[in-house]
Amino acid sequence: MNIIGWWRRRFAVEKEPVHLRYGRLGERHARRYLKGQGMKFLVANFRTPRGELDLVFRDGTCLVFVEVKTRSSEDWERPAAAVDQERRRRLSRVGLDYLRLLKNPPVKFRFDIVEVLLTEGRVREIRHLTNSFGLERPYRYG
Repeated sequence: MNIIGWWRRRFAVEKEPVHLRYGRLGERHARRYLKGQGMKFLVANFRTPRGELDLVFRDGTCLVFVEVKTRSSEDWERPAAAVDQERRRRLSRVGLDYLRLLKNPPVKFRFDIVEVLLTEGRVREIRHLTNSFGLERPYRYG
């Protein structure tokens, strides 16, 4: 290893894009918020080749697949508006993958959206939109 490579790695300033930093911050606060609402946290960032679920919780006997949308502004639209039909379809497929991993239990489930609004990099407001959408067509369960 040369000295320049070592120096760069040792003293490099993390240059992570702001949207990724905000996304991580939003997910962390959404998780804390939902736990405070009495929901049981199961997993974060569940990934399959078909996509990712930000958070998975249990609310009583219901599994909850949570999409977190973090924004620093609502000037153009609400954060939940970013969960369009294609995004809902992808989340539906990944939700079914999660259920398949559990061997398709006879369980209720829903898709929630949590909007996290930031001001100057700090959480200003959290909105929990329960049962935001159903399983997208043509997908079925049970």
